[in-house]
Amino acid sequence: MTDSPQQLAAHAQEIFGAALVAVHQSAGELTLEVQRDQIIDVCRRLRDDSAFAFEILIDVCGVDYLEYGRESSQGVRPGARFAAVYHLLSLKRNQRVRVRAYLDDEMPRIASVNEIWNSANWFEREAFDLFGIVFEGHPDLRRILTDYGFVGHPFRKDFPLIGQVEMRYDADKQRVVYQPVSIQERTLVPRVIREEGFGHG
Repeated sequence: MTDSPQQLAAHAQEIFGAALVAVHQSAGELTLEVQRDQIIDVCRRLRDDSAFAFEILIDVCGVDYLEYGRESSQGVRPGARFAAVYHLLSLKRNQRVRVRAYLDDEMPRIASVNEIWNSANWFEREAFDLFGIVFEGHPDLRRILTDYGFVGHPFRKDFPLIGQVEMRYDADKQRVVYQPVSIQERTLVPRVIREEGFGHG
């Protein structure tokens, strides 16, 4: 039985062995950090093993840890920039678990879990679109939120806030056209307003 997060963590360490890099628990939430190349085996076991029974994939998201945790490692492996994060639910056991796998910085890749949970399909497309994470074996990995001509991945921390290009409708060409961004970059510095003599009088 894995009725508590501690029991779940102990069972995961026993079952997954070297595939499990670390276990983190914070505010009652359990995170299993797994080897990237073991994600399929781990996820299938989390779904099929009756001691886990995580039959529902709630979400798959990408994370860009650029500069985060470099000096104080708060559960973030030093040097790892990208991660794929899976949120699982077991209705049978009324438990949740988070599974995280760190990816290569230059070409973040990981196997698709779409064959394990069909709900992964659009979640993985979203992480591909916004973070540039490639889910190998995905049946239809293409952009889902930005359009096909979009350059870059807008949720990466180094993506410029004003974007790379802007688009507008050209009446002469009767179509949408792309052009360099015309917005001027500006630095916003908050103003501090003090009332002179406040509280005196």
